Amino acid sequence: MRSHAPGLELDSAGTGAWHAGSPPDPRALAEGLRRGIDYNDLRARRVEPADYTSFDIIFAMDRQNLADLKARAPKDCTARIELFLGDREVPDPYYDDSFEQMFDLIEDRVQELMATL
Repeated sequence: MRSHAPGLELDSAGTGAWHAGSPPDPRALAEGLRRGIDYNDLRARRVEPADYTSFDIIFAMDRQNLADLKARAPKDCTARIELFLGDREVPDPYYDDSFEQMFDLIEDRVQELMATL
């Protein structure tokens, strides 16, 4: 999404802190590079309370993360919190190695979002 909208402030964070400080999964990095996307400089971080007022939208990739984000939202939350794919989840490729499918879904949705800007 950064390459399509360099003027937008974008970030990535998780609802858990178990990978904080770690780079993306090597399989995701490889699939990204295969598509011309290099994000090796990213490091995992946990969603922070300030994110709920710093960003207009916080996207969740699945319903559990959506519920976690909403449950942890502070009272002064101004961000919309919603599923990235609208009514569907982005499958977690960690266990079944479906990184290509994950990238396809995300890239299609990014194109849809860019058309609305």
